[in-house]
Amino acid sequence: MLMQILIHQPRMIGTIVEHTPTWVWVLLVALLALGVSQCLPRRASQTRIAVLPVVMTAFALIGLITAFVGIGQRVSATALWLVCTAGCTALALWLQPDAPADTRFDGTTRHFELPGSALPLLMILGIFLIKYLVGVELAMQPAMASDLTFALGVAALYGLFNGVFTARFLRLWRLTRTAR
Repeated sequence: MLMQILIHQPRMIGTIVEHTPTWVWVLLVALLALGVSQCLPRRASQTRIAVLPVVMTAFALIGLITAFVGIGQRVSATALWLVCTAGCTALALWLQPDAPADTRFDGTTRHFELPGSALPLLMILGIFLIKYLVGVELAMQPAMASDLTFALGVAALYGLFNGVFTARFLRLWRLTRTAR
């Protein structure tokens, strides 16, 4: 439906944006700030390193559970999300097993020295955009909340994004093991 609107009635996009609740834009600004902070070299604790993948995982799971009405859709979508997350994590670790070369972990202070990267910002925007577009689609076509194919497509997308976050976290976690 959204593609049809973009193609045939692009002026409706303004109406959709106007009817988006304010809290959604506040959340977007907060997520953008978090993502932009990842673009700069920084120092971060082990706890802070874990926050981003945990928050993005929760955001994706809440999106799945609240978007779909049937227990069958929820269970199937969550199972596929888990499979996609695990598969993408494994693939990402296989393709790039180590943290970036200029990443360091100080075992005495328990802090990481991290290079800047735009990847977390892009991943955050991707998950937000999926959740936003699913919300718009469901507002325009409530019957889609019962559509298993739609639920599985959304779950797969969330799983791919969450897999990349998980792989990034695991690469950093490996550094803490070698520092001991």
